[in-house]
Amino acid sequence: MSKTILKGKVISNKMSKTVVVEVERWTKDRLYQKMYKNHKHYKADTGKEDYKIGDEVLIELSKPISKDKKWKVIKKVSIKHDSK
Repeated sequence: MSKTILKGKVISNKMSKTVVVEVERWTKDRLYQKMYKNHKHYKADTGKEDYKIGDEVLIELSKPISKDKKWKVIKKVSIKHDSK
């Protein structure tokens, strides 16, 4: 059985060894056939690596690490560059 892998954006890195990742999905309304966005937040374990807000990451489902953490960050996909 393959593990679930999601792509999302880091929206918080204030906890130690944990980031909050927002995953965006497009869904179609059954009645009106209109496409709209759904957002869901996942807490993911980072290990020793450091991730910044705005980084695109891949997260993978794993065994429960704590009450809320059931995901691990696999790798960065792209990095946000600040112009400041």
